[in-house]
Amino acid sequence: MTPMEIGFIGIVIMILLLFVGVPVGFAMTLVGFTGFAVLSSYDAALGLLRVIPYSTVSDYGLSVLPLFVLMGAFCYSAGLSKDLYNAAYSWLGKLPGGLSIATVGACAAFAAVSGSSMATAVTMGAVALPEMKRYKYDSALATGCVAAGGTLGILIPPSVALVLYGIITETSIGQLFLAGFIPGILQAVFYAVTILILCKIKPSLAPPAPGTTMMHKLNSLKGTWMVILLFLLVIGGIYLGVFSPTEAAGIGAFGAFVFALARRKLGWKEFKTSLADTMKSTAMVFTMMIGATLLTYFMSVTRLPNDLGTIIASFHLNRYVLMAGILFFYIILGCFLDSIAMIMLTVPIFFPIITAMNFSPVWFGILVVRVVEMGLITPPIGINVFVIKGIAEDVSMQTIFKGIIPFLIADVIHIALLVAIPSLSLLLPSMMK
Repeated sequence: MTPMEIGFIGIVIMILLLFVGVPVGFAMTLVGFTGFAVLSSYDAALGLLRVIPYSTVSDYGLSVLPLFVLMGAFCYSAGLSKDLYNAAYSWLGKLPGGLSIATVGACAAFAAVSGSSMATAVTMGAVALPEMKRYKYDSALATGCVAAGGTLGILIPPSVALVLYGIITETSIGQLFLAGFIPGILQAVFYAVTILILCKIKPSLAPPAPGTTMMHKLNSLKGTWMVILLFLLVIGGIYLGVFSPTEAAGIGAFGAFVFALARRKLGWKEFKTSLADTMKSTAMVFTMMIGATLLTYFMSVTRLPNDLGTIIASFHLNRYVLMAGILFFYIILGCFLDSIAMIMLTVPIFFPIITAMNFSPVWFGILVVRVVEMGLITPPIGINVFVIKGIAEDVSMQTIFKGIIPFLIADVIHIALLVAIPSLSLLLPSMMK
């Protein structure tokens, strides 16, 4: 049996382990360790198991991950999400589907400080769904826009997914953050336009909300200055080269902590909860990183990524056709795996192929994260859908998925635009100091 065949068997076994409920990190660790032992030796595999867990998680650059997660937790405790929603509602509530558009806008703003899709969906769902229900919005539209808006959290910087991609591929995290800014804003615009079109075609989906005065609109902005300041501090500092992404994460987490204290929203209980949630999320991601590293060693011994690249190159297909195939594979995979697991599992395999085709690693990172987002709202898994279901218990899963379909169509158009115009992702990184 050739190493490449063993590599394929390892991937099949790992998929089977995932389907029977084995956690992703442990499945990758088991397959990586066993496969390396088969192809090298048991002692060599034990040597990796002794070294990799510590060497992986002790990297100073990884501290950016828990710090950004902690920043999002403190922002949630500070109640910034409600202020963002109120401001968005004041300015956009009068439009057709205005509450839904306001929800998307608030999701985009909260994503800029949380970096997490699930956190964005949970937070904004708890704030926005009761309001849309009060104004008799269609349940499918209301839940669909919150679930889709939550996916903005994975692309608009700071983003946990972009951090992981940068670490795995050794791509500049600062450049990835800047590259995600324009596509993230465009995604929010696409969702807003989708809502406008739906409500123009069928006005009964979203009865008009009462208008607000200009004074009320201006007053609503008072509660948003903390989010704006945090975003400018973190992203502006990275863009201007004042500090590194890791330093920016530390400053952002401390700033969110100070804001939460200043608003008297961070008691001892909330502080402990924020730390505990951050530790749980970090431990989960670090476990997957250890497993992904072991799996990468196994894959390198099998030479599967290199051989796949050679086989694909022998077909002499247009490189954009190959890119489309890879992105389509991610969309299908998103029906069964969560976003972090997809990045951990696939990037080590696809990245050598992408670099061999002379595609920009930064551009590919944005495309990967963008299609991975779709997996958060595609059936049958759709983690964001389950999150929204937990908030809107009286709405069926079928109704939520029905509400998501128009946003999935908008996603496909948006991804096609990012592929056709790479400068949308690469413009800001090219200007980085």
